[in-house]
Amino acid sequence: MSGQNVGYMRVSTTVQSTERQLDGVHLDQVFTDKLSGKDTARPALDACMKHLRKGDTLHVHSIDRLARNLMDLQRLVEELTAKGVNVHFHKEALVFNGDDNPMSKLMLQLIGAVAEFERSLINERRREGVAIAQKKGVKFGRPSKLSDDQVKAMLAKLDAGQDKKSLAAEFGISRPALYDIMKRQADRG
Repeated sequence: MSGQNVGYMRVSTTVQSTERQLDGVHLDQVFTDKLSGKDTARPALDACMKHLRKGDTLHVHSIDRLARNLMDLQRLVEELTAKGVNVHFHKEALVFNGDDNPMSKLMLQLIGAVAEFERSLINERRREGVAIAQKKGVKFGRPSKLSDDQVKAMLAKLDAGQDKKSLAAEFGISRPALYDIMKRQADRG
């Protein structure tokens, strides 16, 4: 009995589409994740890894869809080929089956290293952009439910001895939100 053709697809957000990945490839089963590839803790990848058996072929559109760092990529490919699973990366036209020649291994490492480098650059640019925006006064995260005057009134009532549970209810916030406000106030001085 020949094995199954199994596809693994990944996009980083729920608004992105997997349509272009593995288009035209006959697949018996497909596993799709819609989240970052920064690590391998992904539900569909976990299910895919458990599903694959000796003789199966895992089809992946490109190396960066499977892993975004070299260590994870090598570990996944080695784990799969050790189980007798072929791993086919279509964009790079690479197939790994455990009998990999040195050139294939080098290509995997080079392309995996480039994917990891690209992710590092993206993160660095994001951090720089956030820092610049914060210097310009841009606020990130959910806007506060309370105005500055409401916060002052709430803190005054807290100082007067009103209990936190009733204060949170009175101002329509959760107790954790109240504790966050108290912490921010304490950090300010």
